[in-house]
Amino acid sequence: MRKLTTLLDGLHFPEGPRWHDRKLYFSDMHAYKVMAVDMEGRAAVVCEIPNHPSGLGWLPDGRMLVVSMSDRKLLRLEPNGKLVEHADLSALAPCDCNDMVIDAKGRAYVGNFGFDLHHRAAPKATVMILVTPDGKARAVADDLMFPNGTVITPDGKTLIVGESFGNRLSAFDIAPDGSLSNRREWADVRPAVPDGIALDAEGAVWVASATTQEVIRVHENETISERIKVATNAYACMLGGPDRKTLFVATAADSNPSTCVANATGRIEITQVEVPGAGLP
Repeated sequence: MRKLTTLLDGLHFPEGPRWHDRKLYFSDMHAYKVMAVDMEGRAAVVCEIPNHPSGLGWLPDGRMLVVSMSDRKLLRLEPNGKLVEHADLSALAPCDCNDMVIDAKGRAYVGNFGFDLHHRAAPKATVMILVTPDGKARAVADDLMFPNGTVITPDGKTLIVGESFGNRLSAFDIAPDGSLSNRREWADVRPAVPDGIALDAEGAVWVASATTQEVIRVHENETISERIKVATNAYACMLGGPDRKTLFVATAADSNPSTCVANATGRIEITQVEVPGAGLP
Protein backbone atom coordinates (compact mmCIF):
# COMPACT_ATOMS: atom_id res chain seq x y z
CA MET A 1 0.00 0.00 0.00
CA ARG A 2 1.25 3.48 -0.83
CA LYS A 3 2.33 5.69 2.03
CA LEU A 4 1.65 9.39 2.28
CA THR A 5 4.31 11.79 3.47
CA THR A 6 3.72 15.31 4.77
CA LEU A 7 4.65 18.21 2.52
CA LEU A 8 3.11 20.94 4.70
CA ASP A 9 1.35 20.89 8.07
CA GLY A 10 -0.06 23.29 10.67
CA LEU A 11 -2.99 24.25 8.42
CA HIS A 12 -6.53 24.89 9.59
CA PHE A 13 -8.45 23.20 6.79
CA PRO A 14 -6.87 22.79 3.33
CA GLU A 15 -9.23 22.49 0.35
CA GLY A 16 -9.38 23.02 -3.41
CA PRO A 17 -5.79 21.99 -4.32
CA ARG A 18 -4.71 22.99 -7.83
CA TRP A 19 -1.35 22.49 -9.56
CA HIS A 20 -0.35 25.69 -11.37
CA ASP A 21 2.93 27.29 -12.39
CA ARG A 22 5.09 24.67 -10.63
CA LYS A 23 3.29 25.05 -7.29
CA LEU A 24 0.31 23.63 -5.49
CA TYR A 25 -2.25 26.32 -4.77
CA PHE A 26 -4.95 25.61 -2.17
CA SER A 27 -7.43 27.29 0.14
CA ASP A 28 -6.82 27.15 3.88
CA MET A 29 -10.53 27.62 4.30
CA HIS A 30 -10.87 28.37 8.01
CA ALA A 31 -7.71 30.48 8.04
CA TYR A 32 -9.28 32.69 5.32
CA LYS A 33 -6.22 32.32 3.08
CA VAL A 34 -5.30 31.11 -0.39
CA MET A 35 -1.81 29.66 -0.26
CA ALA A 36 0.82 28.16 -2.55
CA VAL A 37 3.48 25.58 -1.71
CA ASP A 38 6.34 24.27 -3.84
CA MET A 39 7.70 20.74 -3.96
CA GLU A 40 10.20 21.57 -1.18
CA GLY A 41 7.40 22.56 1.20
CA ARG A 42 8.02 26.32 1.03
CA ALA A 43 4.66 28.02 1.45
CA ALA A 44 3.36 31.55 0.97
CA VAL A 45 0.04 33.37 1.28
CA VAL A 46 -1.40 34.42 -2.09
CA CYS A 47 -4.39 36.40 -0.83
CA GLU A 48 -6.87 36.57 2.03
CA ILE A 49 -10.60 35.89 1.62
CA PRO A 50 -12.69 37.07 4.62
CA ASN A 51 -15.73 34.90 3.75
CA HIS A 52 -13.80 31.61 3.49
CA PRO A 53 -12.05 30.60 0.25
CA SER A 54 -12.77 27.30 -1.49
CA GLY A 55 -12.50 26.42 -5.20
CA LEU A 56 -9.65 27.87 -7.25
CA GLY A 57 -8.92 28.21 -10.96
CA TRP A 58 -7.44 30.45 -13.64
CA LEU A 59 -8.86 32.33 -16.59
CA PRO A 60 -7.06 31.92 -19.95
CA ASP A 61 -5.30 35.26 -19.37
CA GLY A 62 -3.78 33.98 -16.12
CA ARG A 63 -5.95 35.77 -13.57
CA MET A 64 -7.00 33.58 -10.65
CA LEU A 65 -10.62 33.05 -9.62
CA VAL A 66 -11.48 32.18 -6.01
CA VAL A 67 -14.80 30.95 -4.64
CA SER A 68 -15.81 33.06 -1.65
CA MET A 69 -18.03 30.67 0.26
CA SER A 70 -20.31 32.30 2.77
CA ASP A 71 -21.19 35.39 0.71
CA ARG A 72 -21.59 33.15 -2.37
CA LYS A 73 -19.40 35.13 -4.71
CA LEU A 74 -16.69 34.40 -7.24
CA LEU A 75 -13.73 36.75 -6.84
CA ARG A 76 -10.97 37.59 -9.32
CA LEU A 77 -7.38 38.39 -8.39
CA GLU A 78 -6.08 41.18 -10.60
CA PRO A 79 -2.39 41.55 -11.60
CA ASN A 80 -2.02 44.41 -9.11
CA GLY A 81 -3.06 42.08 -6.27
CA LYS A 82 -6.53 43.55 -5.85
CA LEU A 83 -9.51 41.23 -5.41
CA VAL A 84 -12.65 42.19 -7.35
CA GLU A 85 -16.06 40.61 -7.73
CA HIS A 86 -16.25 38.39 -10.81
CA ALA A 87 -19.81 37.13 -10.19
CA ASP A 88 -22.47 37.23 -7.48
CA LEU A 89 -23.97 33.73 -7.13
CA SER A 90 -26.27 34.43 -4.17
CA ALA A 91 -29.45 34.42 -6.27
CA LEU A 92 -28.67 30.90 -7.52
CA ALA A 93 -26.86 29.18 -4.64
CA PRO A 94 -29.08 28.63 -1.57
CA CYS A 95 -26.11 28.14 0.77
CA ASP A 96 -22.30 28.25 0.84
CA CYS A 97 -20.51 27.80 -2.49
CA ASN A 98 -17.62 25.34 -2.56
CA ASP A 99 -15.53 23.62 -5.24
CA MET A 100 -15.02 24.76 -8.83
CA VAL A 101 -13.45 23.77 -12.14
CA ILE A 102 -12.67 26.18 -14.98
CA ASP A 103 -12.70 24.97 -18.58
CA ALA A 104 -10.31 25.95 -21.37
CA LYS A 105 -12.58 28.83 -22.38
CA GLY A 106 -12.59 30.36 -18.90
CA ARG A 107 -16.06 29.15 -17.92
CA ALA A 108 -16.32 28.28 -14.24
CA TYR A 109 -18.53 25.46 -12.92
CA VAL A 110 -19.27 26.13 -9.24
CA GLY A 111 -20.96 23.83 -6.73
CA ASN A 112 -22.66 24.69 -3.45
CA PHE A 113 -23.78 22.98 -0.26
CA GLY A 114 -27.51 23.34 -0.90
CA PHE A 115 -28.22 23.45 2.86
CA ASP A 116 -26.65 24.67 6.10
CA LEU A 117 -24.18 21.86 6.73
CA HIS A 118 -22.51 23.24 9.84
CA HIS A 119 -25.84 23.76 11.64
CA ARG A 120 -26.99 20.22 10.78
CA ALA A 121 -29.84 21.14 8.45
CA ALA A 122 -31.43 18.33 6.48
CA PRO A 123 -29.62 17.59 3.18
CA LYS A 124 -31.28 19.22 0.18
CA ALA A 125 -30.59 18.96 -3.55
CA THR A 126 -29.14 21.98 -5.30
CA VAL A 127 -27.76 23.30 -8.59
CA MET A 128 -24.47 23.51 -10.46
CA ILE A 129 -23.72 27.07 -11.54
CA LEU A 130 -21.91 28.12 -14.72
CA VAL A 131 -20.12 31.48 -14.75
CA THR A 132 -18.97 32.78 -18.13
CA PRO A 133 -15.71 34.76 -18.45
CA ASP A 134 -17.68 38.03 -18.44
CA GLY A 135 -19.21 37.14 -15.06
CA LYS A 136 -22.70 36.08 -16.13
CA ALA A 137 -24.07 33.17 -14.08
CA ARG A 138 -26.78 30.59 -14.66
CA ALA A 139 -27.75 27.16 -13.33
CA VAL A 140 -26.82 24.36 -15.74
CA ALA A 141 -27.81 21.29 -13.68
CA ASP A 142 -30.13 20.67 -10.73
CA ASP A 143 -31.11 17.95 -8.25
CA LEU A 144 -27.50 17.45 -7.17
CA MET A 145 -26.78 16.27 -3.64
CA PHE A 146 -23.94 18.56 -2.51
CA PRO A 147 -22.00 18.96 -5.80
CA ASN A 148 -18.36 19.07 -4.78
CA GLY A 149 -15.11 18.07 -6.54
CA THR A 150 -15.36 18.46 -10.32
CA VAL A 151 -13.18 17.53 -13.31
CA ILE A 152 -13.38 17.94 -17.10
CA THR A 153 -12.05 15.29 -19.49
CA PRO A 154 -9.15 16.15 -21.85
CA ASP A 155 -11.45 16.50 -24.87
CA GLY A 156 -13.52 19.08 -23.01
CA LYS A 157 -16.72 17.14 -23.65
CA THR A 158 -17.51 15.57 -20.27
CA LEU A 159 -17.82 16.97 -16.77
CA ILE A 160 -17.67 14.61 -13.77
CA VAL A 161 -18.80 15.82 -10.34
CA GLY A 162 -18.74 14.19 -6.94
CA GLU A 163 -22.07 14.36 -5.13
CA SER A 164 -20.99 14.11 -1.50
CA PHE A 165 -24.42 13.35 -0.06
CA GLY A 166 -25.29 11.09 -3.00
CA ASN A 167 -22.19 8.89 -2.52
CA ARG A 168 -21.66 8.94 -6.28
CA LEU A 169 -19.86 10.51 -9.19
CA SER A 170 -22.17 11.89 -11.87
CA ALA A 171 -21.23 12.75 -15.46
CA PHE A 172 -22.65 15.26 -17.95
CA ASP A 173 -22.07 16.09 -21.59
CA ILE A 174 -20.79 19.64 -22.09
CA ALA A 175 -22.45 21.57 -24.92
CA PRO A 176 -20.59 24.22 -26.97
CA ASP A 177 -22.23 26.96 -24.88
CA GLY A 178 -21.22 25.27 -21.62
CA SER A 179 -24.64 23.81 -20.84
CA LEU A 180 -24.78 20.35 -19.27
CA SER A 181 -26.97 17.45 -20.44
CA ASN A 182 -27.27 13.65 -20.52
CA ARG A 183 -26.76 13.20 -16.82
CA ARG A 184 -25.74 9.68 -15.78
CA GLU A 185 -24.24 7.95 -12.78
CA TRP A 186 -20.53 7.53 -13.48
CA ALA A 187 -19.78 5.49 -10.37
CA ASP A 188 -21.49 4.57 -7.11
CA VAL A 189 -18.76 4.90 -4.47
CA ARG A 190 -20.67 3.98 -1.30
CA PRO A 191 -19.72 4.06 1.54
CA ALA A 192 -17.19 6.69 0.40
CA VAL A 193 -18.29 10.32 0.55
CA PRO A 194 -16.68 12.05 -2.46
CA ASP A 195 -15.18 15.45 -1.76
CA GLY A 196 -12.33 16.67 -3.99
CA ILE A 197 -11.47 14.54 -7.06
CA ALA A 198 -8.73 14.28 -9.70
CA LEU A 199 -8.76 12.65 -13.15
CA ASP A 200 -5.87 10.59 -14.53
CA ALA A 201 -4.72 9.67 -18.05
CA GLU A 202 -6.39 6.23 -17.93
CA GLY A 203 -9.77 7.84 -17.26
CA ALA A 204 -9.85 6.83 -13.60
CA VAL A 205 -10.78 9.29 -10.87
CA TRP A 206 -8.98 9.68 -7.57
CA VAL A 207 -11.60 10.45 -4.91
CA ALA A 208 -10.89 11.96 -1.50
CA SER A 209 -13.49 10.42 0.81
CA ALA A 210 -14.39 12.79 3.60
CA THR A 211 -15.55 10.15 6.12
CA THR A 212 -13.78 6.85 5.39
CA GLN A 213 -10.19 8.03 5.95
CA GLU A 214 -8.98 7.19 2.47
CA VAL A 215 -8.38 8.22 -1.10
CA ILE A 216 -9.69 5.75 -3.69
CA ARG A 217 -8.99 5.33 -7.40
CA VAL A 218 -12.29 4.45 -9.08
CA HIS A 219 -13.23 3.60 -12.67
CA GLU A 220 -16.45 4.22 -14.60
CA ASN A 221 -17.50 0.59 -14.12
CA GLU A 222 -17.26 1.24 -10.34
CA THR A 223 -14.12 -0.87 -9.94
CA ILE A 224 -11.89 0.50 -7.20
CA SER A 225 -8.32 -0.25 -8.26
CA GLU A 226 -6.54 1.32 -5.30
CA ARG A 227 -7.06 2.63 -1.79
CA ILE A 228 -4.71 4.87 0.14
CA LYS A 229 -5.43 5.17 3.85
CA VAL A 230 -4.94 8.49 5.62
CA ALA A 231 -4.40 9.00 9.34
CA THR A 232 -7.20 11.57 9.68
CA ASN A 233 -9.69 12.43 6.90
CA ALA A 234 -9.12 13.20 3.21
CA TYR A 235 -11.00 16.21 1.86
CA ALA A 236 -9.44 16.87 -1.54
CA CYS A 237 -6.80 15.59 -3.94
CA MET A 238 -4.90 16.76 -7.01
CA LEU A 239 -2.47 15.22 -9.49
CA GLY A 240 0.44 17.56 -10.12
CA GLY A 241 4.17 17.91 -9.84
CA PRO A 242 6.57 18.18 -12.80
CA ASP A 243 5.14 15.07 -14.51
CA ARG A 244 1.64 15.20 -12.92
CA LYS A 245 2.42 11.95 -11.09
CA THR A 246 2.41 13.45 -7.61
CA LEU A 247 -0.86 12.86 -5.79
CA PHE A 248 -1.47 15.71 -3.36
CA VAL A 249 -4.02 15.00 -0.61
CA ALA A 250 -5.55 17.67 1.63
CA THR A 251 -6.23 16.16 5.05
CA ALA A 252 -7.50 17.26 8.46
CA ALA A 253 -8.95 15.69 11.60
CA ASP A 254 -12.41 17.13 10.83
CA SER A 255 -14.15 19.97 9.02
CA ASN A 256 -15.73 21.76 12.00
CA PRO A 257 -14.61 25.41 11.81
CA SER A 258 -13.98 25.87 15.54
CA THR A 259 -11.93 22.73 16.05
CA CYS A 260 -10.02 23.30 12.81
CA VAL A 261 -8.88 26.68 14.06
CA ALA A 262 -8.12 25.45 17.59
CA ASN A 263 -6.17 22.34 16.58
CA ALA A 264 -4.65 23.14 13.15
CA THR A 265 -4.44 19.47 12.09
CA GLY A 266 -4.59 20.27 8.37
CA ARG A 267 -1.88 18.90 6.09
CA ILE A 268 -0.90 18.63 2.48
CA GLU A 269 0.30 15.05 2.05
CA ILE A 270 1.86 13.49 -1.04
CA THR A 271 2.70 10.21 -2.74
CA GLN A 272 3.89 9.20 -6.20
CA VAL A 273 1.64 7.32 -8.65
CA GLU A 274 2.26 5.67 -12.02
CA VAL A 275 -0.52 7.26 -14.10
CA PRO A 276 -0.30 11.05 -14.58
CA GLY A 277 -3.11 13.52 -14.24
CA ALA A 278 -5.22 14.50 -17.24
CA GLY A 279 -7.88 17.01 -18.19
CA LEU A 280 -8.90 19.89 -15.94
CA PRO A 281 -8.13 21.11 -13.38
